[in-house]
Amino acid sequence: MMKAAMSSPVSQILKKIEYSADAAQPRLNQKELAYELEAVQDWRALSDLASAWRDIGWGNNVSYSRKVFIPLTHLCRDVCHYCTFAKAPRVVGPAFLTVEQALEIARAGAAAGCREALFTLGDRPEARYAAAREALQQLGHASTASYVAEVAQRVRAETGLLPHFNMGVLSAAEYQALRPHAPSFGIMLETASERLSERGGPHYGSPDKHPAVRLETMRLAGEAHIPITSGILIGIGETRRERLESLFALRDLHDRYGHLQEVIVQNFRAKAGTKMVNAPEPSMDELCWTTAAARLILGSAMSIQVPPNLFEGDLTDLIRAGINDWGGVSPITPDHVNPEAPWPHLERLSDVTARGGKVLVERLTVYPQYIDARDQWVDPGLHRDLLLHSDCGGLARTDGKWIAGSSTATDISSLQMQTTIPNADSISPQTIDIVNKCLSGDRLEEADLVHLFKVRGNDFAYVTQTANRLRQETNGDNITYVVNRNINYTNVCQYHCNFCAFSKGRVEESLREKPYIVELDEIRRRVREAWDRGATEVCLQGGIHPDYTGHTYLDICSAAKTECPDIHIHAFSPLEIMHGAQSLGRTVKAFLSDLKKAGLSTLPGTAAEILDDEVRRQICPDKLNTQEWLTVIRTAHELGLRTTATIMFGHVESYRHWAQHILKLIELQRNTRGLTEFVPLPFVHEEAPLFRRNRSHQGPTLREAVLMHTVGRLAFHGLIDNIQTSWVKMGEQGSQLCLQAGVNDLGGTLMNESISRAAGAAHGQELPPAAMAALAAGLGRTAVQRTTLYGRVSIERQQAAQAALPLTPVKYVKAGRLVRGEGHQVLRTVASS
Repeated sequence: MMKAAMSSPVSQILKKIEYSADAAQPRLNQKELAYELEAVQDWRALSDLASAWRDIGWGNNVSYSRKVFIPLTHLCRDVCHYCTFAKAPRVVGPAFLTVEQALEIARAGAAAGCREALFTLGDRPEARYAAAREALQQLGHASTASYVAEVAQRVRAETGLLPHFNMGVLSAAEYQALRPHAPSFGIMLETASERLSERGGPHYGSPDKHPAVRLETMRLAGEAHIPITSGILIGIGETRRERLESLFALRDLHDRYGHLQEVIVQNFRAKAGTKMVNAPEPSMDELCWTTAAARLILGSAMSIQVPPNLFEGDLTDLIRAGINDWGGVSPITPDHVNPEAPWPHLERLSDVTARGGKVLVERLTVYPQYIDARDQWVDPGLHRDLLLHSDCGGLARTDGKWIAGSSTATDISSLQMQTTIPNADSISPQTIDIVNKCLSGDRLEEADLVHLFKVRGNDFAYVTQTANRLRQETNGDNITYVVNRNINYTNVCQYHCNFCAFSKGRVEESLREKPYIVELDEIRRRVREAWDRGATEVCLQGGIHPDYTGHTYLDICSAAKTECPDIHIHAFSPLEIMHGAQSLGRTVKAFLSDLKKAGLSTLPGTAAEILDDEVRRQICPDKLNTQEWLTVIRTAHELGLRTTATIMFGHVESYRHWAQHILKLIELQRNTRGLTEFVPLPFVHEEAPLFRRNRSHQGPTLREAVLMHTVGRLAFHGLIDNIQTSWVKMGEQGSQLCLQAGVNDLGGTLMNESISRAAGAAHGQELPPAAMAALAAGLGRTAVQRTTLYGRVSIERQQAAQAALPLTPVKYVKAGRLVRGEGHQVLRTVASS
């Protein structure tokens, strides 16, 4: 709502702006309206609209990049009349830093937790100074750009820092040569006014500062698909109209190429020793006016930054004016362009951001949308480093050392779980609206779920604790689990899923386990032992052995059910169902009916990974597609076979893919009501081929893993009552966090879990009832044994589980060709030829 004291003419301007803007991604579309803003004297009249539009695009987060400055050279062929960065050779001494000097700075930055190495240097010094040319020759390079490439490559290889180049004007060939060494570049437009390059202007004598030259350089970056940072410099003699025209020039470029990742609004600071030492500096109110105008012109989706070290006033004013980013902040090096203005300490910046009603978050040098679309925007050689540094939302990975499958007891310390719901005044209205949609059962959109996956700070506490309250209302305070046994009857698989370290080829022995099969007699023995140890369920899954047919799955199911008629057979992923049906020339429905007659009770909803074919083409290109997975599950439900639903997340996908996956499950459940539980499975990366080939994240962050469970509770409210956490992947402490954020179930005791352990998880094998009880007691809750379908378990089964003897060592047979006898049962294997 606009301020009551606003003058009528300004109110009319803002109403026209709002009316003409698109609601989803609003921005000021007409230049004539923008020019009317010139008459607005008080920037606060624009702040409500600017803030609202910022919130649409960026929510409650205000970002910064933790970086180190590497001033590779202070030489520059330009003579901007306000600049103290550029110096003559007689002043700077050696023309360039050596590689070792640059590495020394980078190492210090890496040790201080920096992720970005900002290379600052002047425009083409070799075009003006013989000293630069001679120095480059001695370094073995013909140009500054060539030397920058060498130094950046060494910095990235030896410290892991991501380079960002502020090199000024570059040619198309230079962009192509430098693109493999930095995921993002920067070049300030400063102004689109040619007047300021004329005699007496601040850019007179600076050929690289001519607006046409700068804009052409930015155009070339767009042609090269390079994300760039640009911006305007205010207070150097330009008019308000010229600032607005500069912002429109930047917007026009971005509309054409989509490569402008952020726009900086920077205020001129008068510096001793320059021609403009006595020039008046712009007021902080004028800076806020320009910032608000930039937000309205560039819209909700553009990142707008104002450097905090150049602002002399209350930094929360900049938040009110519409910024979403503080830019790069270095804990160890000064701002070499503005050395008189020290960086604010990050603790102070965090406090200021919180006082402005926002959460300070760390980003990388390249923005999330470009990491998400990295195949288009970032050189493939840089993908590994981007994925290692970033979470699945494209921001910096800041959850300490926690990784899925880790057993380190202190891993969860990075995430502070608040156990009460914060005051509504401290939560973004958008978050409250989306949560209310979940609670009322309204239809959710992709953007709603993406927003929930992004929440931090008080918004994070609000959604996790609302989900936990919902869990208590739906399930009470008991924590349920099932005593079961996993029987992975073969790890041989004819598919080549890039995330899987469990499945093997017939002769592959490079990872944790050799190729094996489990024969029927051993399956029977394991089923009987599980029953004797109190199990009510056996979970049967395996790789797709090339010799397996639908008869194999029928035999396995029959053997288990015959051995223990009362045990629940929870078996066969949708991939196994489809393979079995196709191998026999049967429909999925007919084959599922056969399995049901053989004793199948329910299906695990595994092999879902991410229900998005864009992702599946990267992680499991030869596996069943999204529609095929949904068809198998839907058909099972039609036959009265209930299933679980899983998501395997934290590899190559982004939040929008998570959202699409959940929306597909919501639609399925609305139609069938056959899903018993939602089971998030964080990607365990250590031995996964995808990670070993430098093509994936190292799993989700702890915050993301907890949020997947929380969002599941909220999104499936009224549709799926049970949200399960995988203690194998989350660990016991991570599972406790999830149990405080909407989860009611710990899954199975497992007995012989092997799939996650093959991928590198330290947990697994078994978490017996006593350990389940201890885990629940640590939260002041009670662990209760359940059946697969969440029914009550007999006292006899509970007592058997509590008194279980140690497991007998399992038996495997080295994989080979299968030989079948009468009735299709596996009699033995013979060695592969």
